[in-house]
Amino acid sequence: MSIDTPQASGNDEHASVSDVVDFVKAYAEQETVGPLKSAGRWIAYGSAGAIVLGLGLLLIIVGLLRLIQVEWTTVADPTGKLSWLPYLIVLVVCVIVIKVALGQIPKKFLNKEDK
Repeated sequence: MSIDTPQASGNDEHASVSDVVDFVKAYAEQETVGPLKSAGRWIAYGSAGAIVLGLGLLLIIVGLLRLIQVEWTTVADPTGKLSWLPYLIVLVVCVIVIKVALGQIPKKFLNKEDK
């Protein structure tokens, strides 16, 4: 009878060790896989939005350049000596758009802790 008692307590210890291992595995998965999925989703949506926004702004800028070129040559510069001015105007508009966009980027971190 005394031999059965240590084996039973050994089985209880073995069961509790396996429970601890299971808890550690579940905790590690919760703390690594969950945030990685969240960060992956955040990066995917951000990248898709940046690509779509970039293409849209590119089309708007090219359209603006073409509009200024057509209107500038017919109204203000029929000789063509200032044909570089539409490019300068579009460059200034691009710099302003970039400055506004960079000003809108928040200085927060992904993990939401104050740093």
